[in-house]
Amino acid sequence: MENWSVDQVCNWLRQRNLGELVPKFREEEVSGAALLALNDRMVQQLVKKIGHQAVLMDLINKYQQQKSGVEFLTTSCCETASPKFPEVISGVADRQMLNSSGPVEPKKYLSSIEKEGLIDHRVLKQKKNLKSFFARYKTLQWTSSYALPNFPYDVKCILAEKKCPDHSMRIRIIEFLQADMTKYLEGSLYPNSQQYNVVVSALLQAYPFLDEDGNGFLLWKRALKDRFKYVRRPIEDDEQVLRNKCKFGHRRGQTRKSSFAENKHDDAQVQVEEEPVHLEGSAMDVHIKWLKQEYMKTQRNWKEVDNRMSVTTEIRRKMISNKAPLKDILRLFPFLRCPYQLFREFQLLTHMDIYKKTVEILEIYSENILSLYVVRNNPINIMLQENLKRHTEEDILKYMKMTAACLLLPDVFGDDSSLFAAVNEEVKAVTPVLEVKNPFNVNSCEFALYVEREELAQLTDCTMALAALLAAFHVFDIPCPKRIHRTLNFLESLVFEVRSP
Repeated sequence: MENWSVDQVCNWLRQRNLGELVPKFREEEVSGAALLALNDRMVQQLVKKIGHQAVLMDLINKYQQQKSGVEFLTTSCCETASPKFPEVISGVADRQMLNSSGPVEPKKYLSSIEKEGLIDHRVLKQKKNLKSFFARYKTLQWTSSYALPNFPYDVKCILAEKKCPDHSMRIRIIEFLQADMTKYLEGSLYPNSQQYNVVVSALLQAYPFLDEDGNGFLLWKRALKDRFKYVRRPIEDDEQVLRNKCKFGHRRGQTRKSSFAENKHDDAQVQVEEEPVHLEGSAMDVHIKWLKQEYMKTQRNWKEVDNRMSVTTEIRRKMISNKAPLKDILRLFPFLRCPYQLFREFQLLTHMDIYKKTVEILEIYSENILSLYVVRNNPINIMLQENLKRHTEEDILKYMKMTAACLLLPDVFGDDSSLFAAVNEEVKAVTPVLEVKNPFNVNSCEFALYVEREELAQLTDCTMALAALLAAFHVFDIPCPKRIHRTLNFLESLVFEVRSP
């Protein structure tokens, strides 16, 4: 490739389904040597679409890795092999092995070196390097031979119409891609970045209309990565994982013996400090008393909290349906002030992961919301633009944009923003509302959820704040105000996948 002319580079682009790039590459006179010398900034100037950028860089990286692997094999084997094996010295075996269509078998190749039993430390070191090379070569084989899975009939029909699928259909496509990648990875749930790029590139090459004006690559890649995270999450409850966490001192992975001893010791202290409460033999009273005592501790047994909150769900829902005062409910079940338990209560009621859904909503819609004309002169948008100029880190910029999109939602739908969030102001609404201070200052921003003008929970970011706001309406069965109805209806339609808003 180093000796290619400009015409050869253009032909290579056409063979890789990148014919759109030929005019620009010919205009810039990109030869083979220049192609291999391209860096990320040059590629961004040459290529407009992110999907094409990823495919081009992936092809160049593959070529360089394969070339470096072949050079390493030939040089290392020529230096260390015995003269009794002339084909190893000449490098013929290496070329035959790498050019063969069958799978690579490193054990057979290495066994020839071990026949005489005279292997010194240098040979052992080269043997270790060879194993690492074969592992890399296997990864390259996987990515170069990947083909899209055979989608179900309903997905095929949507893709055949060449229309952008709705939210539920996107999830189905992502689920099939994740399952197919897991099969290729032989059960592993940890793909690398290159494998994500190859799969998403294959999807967009087969169905270009999914690219959405060049912005679809990152969205599909992020959705695929989130799917793998979601699948890996149940592993945290595995018994072996809990034992490993306990071994390394993880707070939530304590053994039953140590956890029971700690709880017993804390309970004894509480009984000394407080006067005994008369219980009428009710198991519910015992659970409620334990939850109130556990809430006062700094080190909490979250696994037992989850169990007891699940046991007391019925009595809690009965109090809420009978319109019991919120103060009484929180006095008996103070853990509802914790965002984690608030989200868990929402999941018990609806079988939906509200936090995960909120992350998806803000990541997908934030750019579209910020580009609308109706929010262009909004004070929050002006504040955002001023703060974007002060930072260059990608994570901080993404955080600021998602925060602004969250706060601008009521203005997009023409609703009353004071019933949604009070930004640097005092909370006046009785219904669930967010209090936000310094929203674009990463070091001093504050988010809090208020219900009946009292603080219910402190929150870490806009995603958790928005999820807590939606969860509070459902968990405490609070009617939605009419002046904020369209905004909450839009969010709920995405969370519950009712329709494409």
